[in-house]
Amino acid sequence: MLIQSLFWFSLLFILYVYVLYPLIIKTCSYLFGTHQQPQYLKEVELPTVSLVIAAYNEEQVIEQRIMNALELDYPSDKLEIIIATDGCTDKTIAIANNYSSQGISVLIFESRRGKPSVINDTIKKAQGDIIVMSDANTMMNPNVIKTLVRWFRDPTVGTVCGCLKLIDPTNNKNADGIYWTYENEIKKSEGKLRALLGANGAIYAIRREIVPVIPSDTLIDDFTIPLLAKIKTGAGIVYDETAIAYEESSPNVKSEFYRRVRISSGGAQAVTRLATLLSPRYGWTCYAFLSHKIMRWASPFFLLIALITNAMLLSTSLYTMTFSFQLLFYSFCFLGNSLNITGTIGRIIRVANLFVYVNIAVLIGTFKWLTIHQSGMWDRTARSA
Repeated sequence: MLIQSLFWFSLLFILYVYVLYPLIIKTCSYLFGTHQQPQYLKEVELPTVSLVIAAYNEEQVIEQRIMNALELDYPSDKLEIIIATDGCTDKTIAIANNYSSQGISVLIFESRRGKPSVINDTIKKAQGDIIVMSDANTMMNPNVIKTLVRWFRDPTVGTVCGCLKLIDPTNNKNADGIYWTYENEIKKSEGKLRALLGANGAIYAIRREIVPVIPSDTLIDDFTIPLLAKIKTGAGIVYDETAIAYEESSPNVKSEFYRRVRISSGGAQAVTRLATLLSPRYGWTCYAFLSHKIMRWASPFFLLIALITNAMLLSTSLYTMTFSFQLLFYSFCFLGNSLNITGTIGRIIRVANLFVYVNIAVLIGTFKWLTIHQSGMWDRTARSA
């Protein structure tokens, strides 16, 4: 009886995390959320902004990134652009210094200490009332900053997360897949309830006065910073899908897998540091944090429980059928990509494959967090040639 209960509970757990929670949060956002986007501010109302771009050995993209930043549609006397370098050993600093006469500030940190330390020290030097965080390989639409800062007219908003779109480096076309669209829909719903969980490090804005100092070993700063600020001040986190930036998607499965393993380690780390958010006084954020993060990170363990308990229940035809389905599903996932199937079936295989591979990354990431001390230093993102 216990084995049966564990099996069915595990299946219900997975169903809730991936199907029911997105439906519930979407419904609640329609019923209780804020739907009206704020008007754009007049030029005299625009706040001062510091655009902070942390960079480690980004000579391939830093010039393009600087040119993109200089083309932003924002008053130059209200926009500070900071390239914060973390122990660079290539030409990143030299390239960035070429643009100092155009208003680019280059902060040189000689020793490589990691992105969290760079962010902490850069925020101390930034002059803007609003900090916009971005990456060296991110390209922003010209109106992004005006779109982000309009939300800060509302004093209850502390952080605004923009929308990152992925570009396939092989054909320069939109690479946003079903999974990315699925995650963005959840973000939109959580944002309408002021319960968005963190931000995207490629494009988000936060009031400088509420930016917390984060531990130097923080693995996912864009998740930790907005939520620590919320704990400290109660400031809401919203999502604006019209504030758009672009990045190349990972050029290969291996680099994307390592990225997800690190994110998973950071997620496990963050849960222990942000456990305060499980208090009911945080309302929708508490519900989202439990359902979208903690339960999502626990999902691979329940997938394993479902498989193991099912294998122990093969005496009846029902459990033989469910076990066969599980084996077929995993075989489909692992072998499907090599078959190069296109069309609807191919898309289904890719989604199923991503589902399994993300959960494997969570398992490995959690194990690494429990057994290996990881620093806040990051490796530059792999780029296409």
